[in-house]
Amino acid sequence: MEKEGGKPAAVVAVVAEPRFAQRCREYLEKEKLLDRQHRAEKMPDGTVALPVLGEALPEQHLRQLRSCVAPGSTCTLTRLLAPVPSRKARGCSPAQRLRLEVSRWVEGRGVTWSAELEADLPRSWQRHGNLLLLSENCFQAKQWKNLEPELWEIVAAALGVQRLAKRGRVSPDGTRTPAVTLLLGDDGWVEHVDNGIRYKFDITQCMFSFGNITEKLRVASLPCAGQVLVDLYAGIGYFTLPFLVHAGAAFVHACEWNPHAVVALKRNLEINGVADRCQIHFGDNRKLNLSNIADRVNLGLIPSSEEGWRTACQVLRKDAGGILHIHQNVESFPGRNLQPSGNSEMEKEHWLCPQQIISNQWENGTSGDSRRKVLSAAIKPEWHTWAESAETRIATLLQQVHGKPWKTQILHIQPVKSYAPHVDHIVLDLECRPCPLVG
Repeated sequence: MEKEGGKPAAVVAVVAEPRFAQRCREYLEKEKLLDRQHRAEKMPDGTVALPVLGEALPEQHLRQLRSCVAPGSTCTLTRLLAPVPSRKARGCSPAQRLRLEVSRWVEGRGVTWSAELEADLPRSWQRHGNLLLLSENCFQAKQWKNLEPELWEIVAAALGVQRLAKRGRVSPDGTRTPAVTLLLGDDGWVEHVDNGIRYKFDITQCMFSFGNITEKLRVASLPCAGQVLVDLYAGIGYFTLPFLVHAGAAFVHACEWNPHAVVALKRNLEINGVADRCQIHFGDNRKLNLSNIADRVNLGLIPSSEEGWRTACQVLRKDAGGILHIHQNVESFPGRNLQPSGNSEMEKEHWLCPQQIISNQWENGTSGDSRRKVLSAAIKPEWHTWAESAETRIATLLQQVHGKPWKTQILHIQPVKSYAPHVDHIVLDLECRPCPLVG
């Protein structure tokens, strides 16, 4: 699905006197240079601007227009900043327009248009302003290689953008570097706006997931006023920024080891006006030199953030504890019944302290979202099972790290998105509080 965004991309046009406009049009059409997706426009001085394909018109064609097609005419170039779509372009989908323009151009290069090439065209893409990100499963046929780099100018012009990139598979390098190749343009920096927050990043170096918007909105609504938060996998600020801009966190320690993401994170903190309330910790968060500081810890890494669990326990406040937001991909199996909200098992509390301490402590000192116990409308059994195992593991780590028993409680399980068939990205909100000493 195409994601529209930003202003229409400017197009290059040949400016000719009215008496030569039709001749110039016929020449450009014959040479496969005419941009059929935009209308010719009358300029304020009476001349006519004919849109052409690509970023510029080769000099030899300009000479031919001036000397043979329209002798005596200057035939200059201009850029139409707000090009008007042609009637034909308005009547077909972007995918149909792409097929029409690419097939015509390919045949003009002496290559036979085939069913294989047509099947290899993209059917969906992401639009980031004037940059289009193609999926990895298009333009794979060997014939395309011989048509580069001009091919990418034709594709970009057909889809109304100035830059083009193609997605590959995420590199298994620990920093989740996207294998994105810039096909057309000088750089891959783009901007995306979610819930009033501006995210700038280099699309060839950093990940951006549109599917996480529900979790970013939920994070933005959490009661974090006056709280200190540690974001162990900050990236470009996916969750750091909602915590600061909307949830009102007093301060965030943002951990990230991808240097390209750190560059983008610094920039995003500045453009959103919250740089003074955040400290970036560059490097492996397992070696983080922080402890006894956090009211909340965000562990936003999938498929699993388990390698950061010990650090999360380490940074929680020793006196009051806090809440962990633990992301995880959980495999589920079709056909099993969902558990309705309010299941008493889900509200189980896990203790690693003497049984006689348990009775009255929970009611006496907690507030905020620890009292909400809000659950999803439907919880898959596998989510529940994983949440309980995670709770048990965290409780053990807390006792190891702090040298005393802690109490844990599952507050909420939040589905984020389907990551793959029968694999769900979920977030566990786990409350962790130190048990009072018995004297």
